[in-house]
Amino acid sequence: MSATAKRRESPEERVLGFIREHCPLAPQSRLVVAVSGGPDSVCLLHILTSLKEALGIELYAAHLNHQLRGAESESDAQYVASLARSLGIPLTVEKRDVRAYQARKRISLEEAAREVRYNFLAQTAKSIGSGQIAIGHTSDDNIETILMHLIRGSGTRGLQGLCPRTERQSADSSLTIIRPLLGISREETQHYCQEHSLSPRLDSSNLSLSPLRNRIRLKLLPLLKGYNPRIAEALLRTARIAAGDLAFLEKEGARSWNQIARLKEDMIILDKERLLKLPSALKRQVLRLSLGKLSGGLKDIEARHIEEIMNALDKPAGRSLNLPGDLTLTIEYDRYLIGKEPLALSPFPPLEAELPLAVPGETRLPGWQVTASVSDRQQPQEEADSLSACFDFDKTGDRLAVRNRRPGDRFQPLGMSQPKKLNRFMIDVKIPRRWRERVPIVCSPEQIVWVVGYRIDDRVKVTEETRQVLRLRFTPG
Repeated sequence: MSATAKRRESPEERVLGFIREHCPLAPQSRLVVAVSGGPDSVCLLHILTSLKEALGIELYAAHLNHQLRGAESESDAQYVASLARSLGIPLTVEKRDVRAYQARKRISLEEAAREVRYNFLAQTAKSIGSGQIAIGHTSDDNIETILMHLIRGSGTRGLQGLCPRTERQSADSSLTIIRPLLGISREETQHYCQEHSLSPRLDSSNLSLSPLRNRIRLKLLPLLKGYNPRIAEALLRTARIAAGDLAFLEKEGARSWNQIARLKEDMIILDKERLLKLPSALKRQVLRLSLGKLSGGLKDIEARHIEEIMNALDKPAGRSLNLPGDLTLTIEYDRYLIGKEPLALSPFPPLEAELPLAVPGETRLPGWQVTASVSDRQQPQEEADSLSACFDFDKTGDRLAVRNRRPGDRFQPLGMSQPKKLNRFMIDVKIPRRWRERVPIVCSPEQIVWVVGYRIDDRVKVTEETRQVLRLRFTPG
């Protein structure tokens, strides 16, 4: 249907069509309608009241007094209560101290009001057994949001503006937010109220130039219309294109994530080689999806955070980057780790003191059981693995201990003819930096004998001249 044909429809018909196309509601479901008392929300409640039978839904109104405008706020609440009674719609009205919330959270007043409002709406919906709310955002709100996002540099995701339907996650519930008036302008909601003899409240704070949204509405948009009288259509068209592109990227990003990422112990592990081969647009999607999975949503994730990660991807192994939600990106040799504690993936438990080994015998260490046995070389030997090794007992002796690395440590890795700095060895074999303090080092009074999990010292290896073989096995637990 053309835009001209749509304008010939009544507001009720347009809202009904918009809901059915973009945010369908299940029959017999309950819908909480946020009503501030302004023209947009009053228009929304009135239209939905006329459509509730066609949609097969129950309506429940909710109004929050933010306690920011004194007597004016009280009058708003009284007006909404009167309107709901006249329409036969049940209503919840509450007061919340937004300024106290702002001070506690140390955020802007506008952001505090929004968070408090959505928390109230979520609680109201939950109290009546609903998981969905309707907000009276119009196409004008959408245009202002697009410009706000553009000014703040929020990327393609921000250019799509307000979505007809979004999901908002909290610790104990999920809330669906629908915006049935996105196809209707603010001027049209005001005209609707006039036609139906409704007398919505006017919020004097909307005239303040302090909030960014108000400055965009009152200053920037009139200026832009001087350059392009149809700037509203241009911005909405851009939003539609961005939304379409983003939907494609999200689909491809999810497919790429499944191929290169895995979740382990509240940590996401990304295959470094495969991630770096992706186009930049898909890299961003994979990173955003990873952060969203760990944080339970993308509320605090901004485009700049994604760009910071993008700029860090080619940094050397061992580097890390702090992210919102106490998350950290850790760069390793062949993978990226995103999570709250990269050490959670280390196969080595903490090792803080030097502890002697019983040779032969068994020794309990923090996180390890160490078994030492001595046998003649002629006896069959079990095949060694990364946590077990064999040595010439005459060269190691029985005065062995386990400790972590120390500054200046050197040893002669198996197969090499000269000693090497232990730190350089750990770098060369790509032991993650955060793990290095935990790698058990078996040593004698004279030298390092074994870097457990990696390499023994060449000078204590089993040879043809070996008479007795010492076998050490580290078992986690």
